[in-house]
Amino acid sequence: MKNSAFLFLLVLATTKLAAQGTFSGDLMMNINSFQRDSNIKASGNQLYDNYLSGSEGWLGLRYNIKGFTFSLRADAFNNSNLKVPGAGSTDFGIGAWSISKETKDLSVTVGTIYDQVGSGILFRSYEDRGLLIDNGLVGIGLKYKLTSKITLKGFTGQQRNNSAILTNQALHTPAYGPVIKGLNAEGDFSAGKVHIIPGVGFLNRTLDNGSYDAVKATVISQYSTKDTNQRFTPVYNMYAGCFYNTLTYKNFSWYIEGDYKSKEAILEDSIVNKPGNVEYTSINYGRKGIALSLIGKRTQDFVMYTSPNQYGLNGRLNWQPIVSVLRPERLISRYTPQSKDISEQAYSANLILTPNDLSNFTFTYTHINTLDNADLYREVYAEGYYQGIKNFIIQVGAQYLEYNINLYQGGHTTAPIVYAVTPFTELTYRMNEKQSLRAELQYMSTKQDYGSWGFVLLEYDMAPRWSIAVSDMYNLTINKNDDNPNFNDPGFLTKKANNYYNFYVAYSKGPNRFSLAYVKQVDGINCSGGVCRYEPAFSGIKATITSSF
Repeated sequence: MKNSAFLFLLVLATTKLAAQGTFSGDLMMNINSFQRDSNIKASGNQLYDNYLSGSEGWLGLRYNIKGFTFSLRADAFNNSNLKVPGAGSTDFGIGAWSISKETKDLSVTVGTIYDQVGSGILFRSYEDRGLLIDNGLVGIGLKYKLTSKITLKGFTGQQRNNSAILTNQALHTPAYGPVIKGLNAEGDFSAGKVHIIPGVGFLNRTLDNGSYDAVKATVISQYSTKDTNQRFTPVYNMYAGCFYNTLTYKNFSWYIEGDYKSKEAILEDSIVNKPGNVEYTSINYGRKGIALSLIGKRTQDFVMYTSPNQYGLNGRLNWQPIVSVLRPERLISRYTPQSKDISEQAYSANLILTPNDLSNFTFTYTHINTLDNADLYREVYAEGYYQGIKNFIIQVGAQYLEYNINLYQGGHTTAPIVYAVTPFTELTYRMNEKQSLRAELQYMSTKQDYGSWGFVLLEYDMAPRWSIAVSDMYNLTINKNDDNPNFNDPGFLTKKANNYYNFYVAYSKGPNRFSLAYVKQVDGINCSGGVCRYEPAFSGIKATITSSF
């Protein structure tokens, strides 16, 4: 892999001499200035004490000619806080590259492959720059249209090691040692008004010797002095399979998927030897004036990594859908639940009523527990939308939630459940076809974590060029009474109220967008693309540049 970039450029240059094709690309850059603020815990590390600034950038290039597609992406990190938010990482390297060829029925890709099987529960390789997730498969993939109704897909390779790109291993695409192989067959059939899209998938992961020896050593050490009867011999190969189907009939659609994996070493509180399974389904019905969605998921020990030595976002082979709705409201999004690999049973119902063209109403209920019925998450949500007043759009809603902060974020043992009620409203005034003014007001009432919050935002948009916004979060009440059960829990307690204000301006022209923001951000959950993670507090300036050509 080390000379992949040079090989890519050589082939590209040779091809360009032979014929004329099409060239395109994209650029994204983030620039951060870290300003120390010990009041909000944005301090105590090198970013705020020494480095004071950092950046990351991605430049992607694509060239298409005669059925060939050449792609290359360079990644640059300079004191970046994306990988480890409390520390700076610096490096430059080839983040992804690929060469693809398409014929009438066959597509072949060599290099970095981004793809998935079914909904992604069995396998998903994808990129999310906001969370620095990039688990592309470095190898070869084939897609063949067997008939007009059946498509076959196969791939093999090693998963891109997103940690190594930030540890002085530039000019190549580093990968984890284990080898991954997968097959997928998918159909597309219709009979009258019934349409089905069935599929099956298979995945095999084979550990390399280094990964296997590390797992074996952990097992021996863990059970050396106690529970020796639970000691087991790890396996090199893990096998997993899935079946799925989408059925649509008139206004009704039903998706169902089952995923199962063989027994292997997985990391729970300790290394254990277990198989795993996931069952997932969603039912949707819609007609004029009404739409209903029902979702259910059951997960048991379905831990999918390149090896049992990996955890968190490192080396993850799949993506599990989140049953709860990802809310855009700033305060509500602080307590967004992520999918649990070990133990989860989740249900959600979402109803939308549209009595006329001027209004609609949304109602949601979500219920998530562990398999042994420990409470994880509850949500009762209602929202109304009305645009019957000239030039105005009015949105009003409220949420009640219960959130197990101990199991989702860890370390909060004194009062593990956050109970919160959050009413909110949003008002948009359309001045003319290009200009609008939008205001958000939110209030979260809770006695846990940081206590109650208030949030206000005012945004002015002048399409298609400018967007300007100012907002503030503030602790309206604080857990500082001796009779509060969280008083002695530093994970819950802040003894001083703080303003977390933001000033934001963005300018767009054609395919280019520039944004600049002064940010005070409280520590907590950040979600992007269905993946959530905890991030520490931030204080400083964020600038972003995006462009395509």
